[in-house]
Amino acid sequence: MTRQPVTAVAVGEALEAFRDTTPLVQCLTNIVVAQWTANLLLAAGAAPAMVDNPHEAGEFARIAGGVLVNLGTPYDDTTDGMRLAAAAAADAGTPWVLDPVAAGGLRWRTDLAIELLGASSPTIVRGNASEILALAGGAGGKGVDATDSPEAAAEVARAVARDNRTVVAVSGPTDHLTDGDRMVLVSNGHEWLTRVTGVGCSLGALMAGFAAAVDDPLLAATAATAMLTVSADHAVLTTRGPGGFATALLDELSLLTPETLAAEVKLG
Repeated sequence: MTRQPVTAVAVGEALEAFRDTTPLVQCLTNIVVAQWTANLLLAAGAAPAMVDNPHEAGEFARIAGGVLVNLGTPYDDTTDGMRLAAAAAADAGTPWVLDPVAAGGLRWRTDLAIELLGASSPTIVRGNASEILALAGGAGGKGVDATDSPEAAAEVARAVARDNRTVVAVSGPTDHLTDGDRMVLVSNGHEWLTRVTGVGCSLGALMAGFAAAVDDPLLAATAATAMLTVSADHAVLTTRGPGGFATALLDELSLLTPETLAAEVKLG
């Protein structure tokens, strides 16, 4: 099926659909960011569910609107839950997002990320440039920080998307998002987004929510990115540093309208 171009109008309409849906987002995420991720989803207009144990993760993935699998702090039991949730989501047609945190730098989590990517066909893969390069055999970054630019990873992202029939979202000063054919750039945001723990991880959860609300995964990933970064543009105007910015970001996410999002998103 030929997909339509991702436009500012479509991004605004995606936010309207997201708010109308109030998607239930299952988050199998890391211990550092769980509360922040839940608060961000609530502020944006979604319903978070932090169900990550192997007894319930697969069952819940079948009823959730979207699922996030984030490899920030993997443990034996939670990775079992991730495998079950990813497999159940793929089987049930539930959109799910893979965030391969620090892939490339550590062998076990890298192998796990590659396993999940190949086994259960994520709807969206979200990461920084070094993490995305690692999925294709690169060395990875410096811990959770990228040492490569989104521009350097763009063609690899396109290949990973094409080979795995997924959308790849590469976060950075200008976000690069591709389904292997279309490439969308989002140029909103502020450097303080990198000074608040969990913003990138919560973006994966937000993408899962948008994927539950719209049927084009590239539009879903773009709209989630736009919502977060346009809200950041607003939040920085009333704050003096990362602490106040984090609080203001939640406020701005809750206040952002589809009309404002469509008017202010910078797409390329």
